[in-house]
Amino acid sequence: MTTKQSATAAEDSARPVRVNSWNGWDPLRHVIVGRAEGTVVQAPEPAVSRDYPDDGFPLGTYGPMPADMVAEAEEQLDSFAALLEHRGIRVDRPTPVDFTQQVSTPEWTHDSMFGCMPPRDLLLTVGNEVLEATMSYRSRWFEYLCYRPVLQRLFDGDPRMRWEAAPKPRLTDASFNPGFWDVFNKLTTEEQLARVRDYDLALTEAEPLFDAADVARFGKDLFVQLSFVTNRSGYRWLKRHFPDHRVHSVTSTNTHPLHIDSTWVPLRPGLVLHCGERLADAELMEFFKLNDWEIVEAVQPASWKHSPKLSFCSPWLAANMLNLDENTLCVEENELPLADQLSGYGFEIVPVPFRAVGPFGGGLHCATVDIEREGTLQDYFPRRYGRF
Repeated sequence: MTTKQSATAAEDSARPVRVNSWNGWDPLRHVIVGRAEGTVVQAPEPAVSRDYPDDGFPLGTYGPMPADMVAEAEEQLDSFAALLEHRGIRVDRPTPVDFTQQVSTPEWTHDSMFGCMPPRDLLLTVGNEVLEATMSYRSRWFEYLCYRPVLQRLFDGDPRMRWEAAPKPRLTDASFNPGFWDVFNKLTTEEQLARVRDYDLALTEAEPLFDAADVARFGKDLFVQLSFVTNRSGYRWLKRHFPDHRVHSVTSTNTHPLHIDSTWVPLRPGLVLHCGERLADAELMEFFKLNDWEIVEAVQPASWKHSPKLSFCSPWLAANMLNLDENTLCVEENELPLADQLSGYGFEIVPVPFRAVGPFGGGLHCATVDIEREGTLQDYFPRRYGRF
């Protein structure tokens, strides 16, 4: 670390804690970066079953991720955290627990947990509030424990912080459509897309369920993707919880919707990146265009075209990026076509080695949660269109 970087780090540690983030592009000042340590391939449950027969985990098996994969992912996460700190951004990290342990509530018992690499799945920052999502996997029900030390420090350090938690779900069998995956995986692409459009997926509406990573923040407007882990009841809960925002439910032509942050990616005011293989519905597209937003179709993935072993993420993890400000983007170092495309829009690209992290739950955006960004609440959509 240079003398200048040491001075920046010292200034950062002395800066008062402040929770404040309204969007994904204002200048980043404080962030949580996840950890790969202890991650497991989950035991099968109603919402998800992992099947990696070529990699030592055929359907029905579970256990710790291979030690060499953990070590490589931890090295990349640590390097990324150091990069952010060198840029004057305060970094917090979660505290892993024993994810191999059996967990239970009075209504169910499950044979494993998961991990704490993707904090974006669990935590949503809106203004001065950090909200703990419900989660819809039994293996992730207790994941909030990894973040409680950080949240407690934020609460102690910022008297304005609102620390909220959505109702912990029961996750009984009533919350899941029985045998969903056995049926869904045998459908044609068109039949799967029809199920997505009608929101006839793995979850029932027995209780509110949502992952924080299904929420895209655009100031006054929050876009909630209905997915394998977020149901209509979860969307309605978010809409009531944020009465001062306009909260919209959205879908796309994605046969396996799971988190919005590789599908509809805000880059800066007036510019959004769109995964062209997951077309948003026509009303959403027109709503953005009416409000003078340019919709950019992302180029095809490069490094993620062939996923690493034990990865449940799509190749479109390529678009899972982190804004340091509205002119600076962290992009996986091998995604050169995407970097070139975004450079053409005036962005400074910060290449980050991150491919080894994918099997642990996501990319650069998944692996982080904004705590503080400079900026205030803004309305980027003054005009209404259709249901928006």
